[in-house]
Amino acid sequence: MNSTQKTKLRTRNYLLPWLEVLALAAWGVLMLKYWLTGKLNLLIHPDFFWLVITGGLGLLSVSGLKGWQLLRQRRGAVAPSLKHMTLFSPGFSSVLLLTTAILGLVFTPRVFASQTALQLGVTDFLAATRSQPQAFRSSIQPEKRSLLDWVRTLNVYPEPDAYTGQKVNVQGFAIHPPELPPNYLLLSRFVITCCAADAYPVGLPVKLAEENRQAYPPDTWLEIQGQMITENLQGKRQLTIEASSPPKKIPEPKNPYEY
Repeated sequence: MNSTQKTKLRTRNYLLPWLEVLALAAWGVLMLKYWLTGKLNLLIHPDFFWLVITGGLGLLSVSGLKGWQLLRQRRGAVAPSLKHMTLFSPGFSSVLLLTTAILGLVFTPRVFASQTALQLGVTDFLAATRSQPQAFRSSIQPEKRSLLDWVRTLNVYPEPDAYTGQKVNVQGFAIHPPELPPNYLLLSRFVITCCAADAYPVGLPVKLAEENRQAYPPDTWLEIQGQMITENLQGKRQLTIEASSPPKKIPEPKNPYEY
């Protein structure tokens, strides 16, 4: 091995541990950034925020400790640590982790949209099977129920006529299912049980006062006031919101998901 090769080897052996330190620090910063900027709501249920925060702080602590050890090794204060065996070439996993962390810092997570909801299939039930109808009365006043509250109520007692005439004031994003008439749209929200990977859409059809839904493009966030009616849609009786006035366009909520 000539002197040039020895120099490259020494440089490589010096940089690889620092690459691992940077990868750990970058992931710690990424986790804490999502938490501090409120973007963590788009990725995980609030009940698990503490895990992400703890993990971010832990990664920063480990990277700081490892960096301190590397500085001491360079000064000869401690003996070099033993290297661990890996399936990949040295530095590959660190480069991969660092690259994904940088991409996460550069690009902001986006909220699931109407196209994703159509692909997954929007439902007005929270489970694959219906609950058996039973006597049920929600403690929440109808006009104060969120879209998810209505879906939960319908999930317990699925008879649409039981809610006819009840007032509605809900928010969600618009979907234009091709099978619905042009004066109908679907108002939807995504529900997260653990993280974004298990998010699923729920929603209810809306009968508009006007004849065309094109004034409310897909993914537009709307606040709709009206009352509940029963409509025959797609061959079945379905609980439907009858808008009493044109839907109000609103900004996307800071936390667009339901839990």
